[in-house]
Amino acid sequence: MVRHGQASFGAADYDNLSERGHLQARRLGDWLARGGHRFRAVVVGGMRRHRQTAEGVAAAFAERGQPLPEPMADPGFAEFDHEAVFGAYQARDPEHPIVVASRSGLPRDVGPMLQAALLAWASDELPGLPESWSAFGERVRSAGDRLEALAGDDEVLVLSSGGVISRLAQIALEVPDTRAVELNLSLRNTALSEFHPHGGRLRMGSWNALPHLHGERALWTYY
Repeated sequence: MVRHGQASFGAADYDNLSERGHLQARRLGDWLARGGHRFRAVVVGGMRRHRQTAEGVAAAFAERGQPLPEPMADPGFAEFDHEAVFGAYQARDPEHPIVVASRSGLPRDVGPMLQAALLAWASDELPGLPESWSAFGERVRSAGDRLEALAGDDEVLVLSSGGVISRLAQIALEVPDTRAVELNLSLRNTALSEFHPHGGRLRMGSWNALPHLHGERALWTYY
């Protein structure tokens, strides 16, 4: 499971990789190809940033003359509507200090607002959203089941988003919603997390690794 490359945080269209995001994706693909990874399938969640990350990985495999399956879209791995969730939280109390501070656009100010909004969503305090927290969790759980069936005894590469991957981690670790939010906010762009089938469901093998960006701290991004 891979979180997409850095998107266009602060721009009118977030769902588009930044220049840094494209570079992260190519570095990831090169590391995977050099490391001997051979995938039965490549799955994307359907967002443009997911597809663009997959394209960067595929380009690196092609440069080395190594095969990579064409990506298939599974809407179960699509990210939740973050604009709806964060917008609903901001509209509920627009003068809350956390909301006011977030208008600076600086990551250190936006981060607390994202965490507060996600916790409010998880507590069903934001009515009228297109997808409830529980419905999102069930969608991700079903996607994980399909992934396990698809992979069999082989590897599958999934390009998705932090919300999806953190909910899979929550299921794997059997931790509460608050921990799922923390896991979500911890994920870095193009970070690798491994899940393995065991006992009838996916279990976590590793979390939030950046071996392809070793020694390049400037490419470690969260937004």
